[in-house]
Amino acid sequence: MNLKEKWEASFEHFPYKDDILKNIRKEALLFFATNGFPHKKVEAWKYTSLAEVQATDYNLWLPTEAKKVLSPETLLPYWVEGCHLLVFVNGFFSAEMSNTDTEDFTVTPLLEALHQGGEAFLKQYFNADTEKGDVFTALNTAFTAEGVVISVPKGKVVSKPIQLLYLTDVAKPTCFQPRNIVAVAENAQLKVIEMHQTLSDTPVLTNAVTEVFVAENAILDYYKLQNDALAASLIDNTYISQKANSHASVHTFSFGGTLTRNNLNFYHQGEHLESTLKGLSILKEQQHTDHYTLVDHAHPNCESHQDYKSIVSDTATNVFNGKIMVHPIAQKTNAYQQNDNILLSDRATVYTKPQLEIFADDVKCSHGCTVGSLNPESLFYLQTRGIGKKEASALLTYAFANTVLESVTIPALSSYIDKIIAEKLLS
Repeated sequence: MNLKEKWEASFEHFPYKDDILKNIRKEALLFFATNGFPHKKVEAWKYTSLAEVQATDYNLWLPTEAKKVLSPETLLPYWVEGCHLLVFVNGFFSAEMSNTDTEDFTVTPLLEALHQGGEAFLKQYFNADTEKGDVFTALNTAFTAEGVVISVPKGKVVSKPIQLLYLTDVAKPTCFQPRNIVAVAENAQLKVIEMHQTLSDTPVLTNAVTEVFVAENAILDYYKLQNDALAASLIDNTYISQKANSHASVHTFSFGGTLTRNNLNFYHQGEHLESTLKGLSILKEQQHTDHYTLVDHAHPNCESHQDYKSIVSDTATNVFNGKIMVHPIAQKTNAYQQNDNILLSDRATVYTKPQLEIFADDVKCSHGCTVGSLNPESLFYLQTRGIGKKEASALLTYAFANTVLESVTIPALSSYIDKIIAEKLLS
């Protein structure tokens, strides 16, 4: 029995297979069973192989597993100071380890919200055409059990960021399926930090889905910090729907894990809104990171800005595949996309594919990419000033990366990431 067949068979033991989501679950499982794992002949996965994932005997996480309790000290290296903290341990949301003492927003366990909301909840959050067609989203939908719904009421400004911290400590290879929903109401503001951390050397695969809804005049800043152990792999699907006059930004920092695939999708559902996508990858050894982005301009007078950078050494690989879609109705669109890469090794690899599909004639759209190495004259200049070659290289690459870091609006997170970058560049 291969991994796909094993996961299909796991559905028979899934305790929620006949709940209110049963028809949606079965449809999603059928989609996964019919299409299977994507392969390199699929254009969107052309540069990323899942052979190693399929060769690992991952057990699909089920909510029948025993809950594990971790000491509070376990959190300290990963907690960003000054944040509301939502902790997940081995797939389960841990209310005991979390800190959400505020009236600025509500946190509801996903299944609880699902059964309280009934058909109206299903129609709003599990019937999105934007998500159909992705195998891993379908797999997550079939086995959705643990996650939270974060809701910010109309007009509320959440003063402190919310940190979503996923900790795993398992003895056997496991695939987790977290799913979160973030809803920011009209004129509200929210900042979110998401981190995944494996505490053991056991292979872990996380197949995460996040649905984000940003209402009119709302502001969302979302930060993904991916600095997991090399035994971990992550497939992350994020779907962001924006209403008129809203602003949503996502910063993705990819530093750890053996395989990381980020699918980031923005859907415009109103005029005069702004979408910002920024990313930084620092990779070494045999790490592989793949950023796949989509900004769907379906209304006029909107803006999107993409800026992705990578620093790649050893035999690591970074992929950027960014797509901007401008529909005929989306006149006065302003869309910008840039991908810049530095190779620190002759064996490092970068694939970059910025794309524009424009069906409107009154727009300002641009895209570009660069791939190169450090300027030897700049390196030599720093060395003549008494700076060692390794430190000189780190200074130049830090300056290259800093344009992404400087746009982080949470000081404690900026300091946290800054230390990681310094460690990565000097190691």
